[in-house]
Amino acid sequence: MDYEQLKARIGSGLLSFPITDFGADGEFDRAGYARRLQWLSSYDASGLFAAGGTGEFFSIGNDEYDAVIRTAVDNSSPDVPVLAGVGYGTRMAVDLAKRAERAGAAGILVLPHYLMVAEEAGVIAHMQAICNAVGIGVIYYARDNTKLSPAGLEKLAETCPNFIGYKDGIGDLQLMQRIHYRLGDRVVHIGGLPTAEVFAQPYLEMGVTTYSSAVFNFVPELALRFYKAVRARDARTVDGLMKSFYLPLIELRDRKRG
Repeated sequence: MDYEQLKARIGSGLLSFPITDFGADGEFDRAGYARRLQWLSSYDASGLFAAGGTGEFFSIGNDEYDAVIRTAVDNSSPDVPVLAGVGYGTRMAVDLAKRAERAGAAGILVLPHYLMVAEEAGVIAHMQAICNAVGIGVIYYARDNTKLSPAGLEKLAETCPNFIGYKDGIGDLQLMQRIHYRLGDRVVHIGGLPTAEVFAQPYLEMGVTTYSSAVFNFVPELALRFYKAVRARDARTVDGLMKSFYLPLIELRDRKRG
């Protein structure tokens, strides 16, 4: 699919980011991962992040990375784009992006770089190098040390035609609004905060039609029910699921960091 089709597909539904399976020996469990993806593929996701943050990107080697992405491509529904995580320094990110493209990924998600602090010009150059290295779609994941201004993101959109998505992991509603107004439909805007469902309603009012759901990993039916209720502006269903499931889940998650 071309960039416009990829943006439309990603923005049309809920995004999945499955965990990566490992055996007792710490090695990638290809068969277990394949079964997981086949199970998740029976549900209606609009995209799948392979080897993302939850998918243990920072715990796998290059050979395992290739195997994870290829397994994801081979075991996902043909109409569900596989979006591969890349990261670290620029040379490593470029190499991983090329590996993901060769493995059949439809796009990549650029995870935070290795620096604790970086000037915006450097982050833009980092992103441009990654975008220029591949022909597939590129999504920028904004987190603690990778925040770009609306103007910086606009420069990226103007110089890189395959920059197709902005995933927000910061939670600054004012910044998100400014970015959405500045970039409009040049990119697909994605909610990417922990337990993104909590922010789904206000983000939808800003035009953010999709988010990645951790809950989809283990209760996909409930995750889809909540997403559909948000899109339908069914406040009663949203409030009921928030009180009965999501808020208790957040309390459980917040017991420990990580």
